[in-house]
Amino acid sequence: MIDITVPGRGQFKIDHLVCDVNGTIALDGMLLDGVQDFFERISQKLTVHLLTANTHGLQNNIDQSLGIKAHIILAGDEKGQKETFVNSLKPAGVAAIGQGANDAGMLKSADIGIAVMSKEGLAVQTLLAADIIVPDIFSAFDLLDKPLRLIATMRL
Repeated sequence: MIDITVPGRGQFKIDHLVCDVNGTIALDGMLLDGVQDFFERISQKLTVHLLTANTHGLQNNIDQSLGIKAHIILAGDEKGQKETFVNSLKPAGVAAIGQGANDAGMLKSADIGIAVMSKEGLAVQTLLAADIIVPDIFSAFDLLDKPLRLIATMRL
């Protein structure tokens, strides 16, 4: 668990990390270097969930590398499916990371929504739904590894 108190915003007790896959932790269906190491570390604090539409059809490879079985999002209302998934976890205990248009709802519902600039870009509606915008996935990971950075960014 990540337990922080943010001045002006209250206490955050994060138990779950929900991550989009393609564009966020993978590019063209291939896991980014360094992601596996982070998930090994963070899984000692948080339960990690992957959500993906499996655009490139390579999710089984990513699942095997990470030792996590991703939740596959079906075509049609992908944004709603991701948001519903976060809501099923008790959103007050969720940090979510994404960058695509279908990630906007999950970032908005999560207690902490982090939007990532990526080589695939960052959808405007996702940027507006996020609590925090970071330049890359590794900056998002650093926020979770070093939660005092979350306080510095989110305080009112």
